[in-house]
Amino acid sequence: MDYINAFWIGGLICALVQILVDRTKLMPGRIMVLLVCLGALLGAVGLYEPFQKFAGAGASVPLTGFGNVLWKGVKKAVDENGFIGIFLGGFTSSAVGISAALIYSYLASWIFQPKMKQ
Repeated sequence: MDYINAFWIGGLICALVQILVDRTKLMPGRIMVLLVCLGALLGAVGLYEPFQKFAGAGASVPLTGFGNVLWKGVKKAVDENGFIGIFLGGFTSSAVGISAALIYSYLASWIFQPKMKQ
């Protein structure tokens, strides 16, 4: 049942984002920022954690999950380090994901040899 919940919740998030792309004049970058901020906001008010427990990877993999990870890291760092934790927490909590994205995209650029658009 965990796989089914992850599948339909993740699909629902993707479908809602696709509706935003198709029906509004929002640029994809702004929609991505909106999703990250939404995840951080839902994490701050305590709604994202139960949602993520129910949906599993369907909630943790999309950008809303990234926003929640940033929020949890900032909250933990502020509790430990005070005000400076606002600047440190997001980096320490999301370092693995960001590093993986950079490394894998660099490897993909070697394999597929991207070309500039003209």
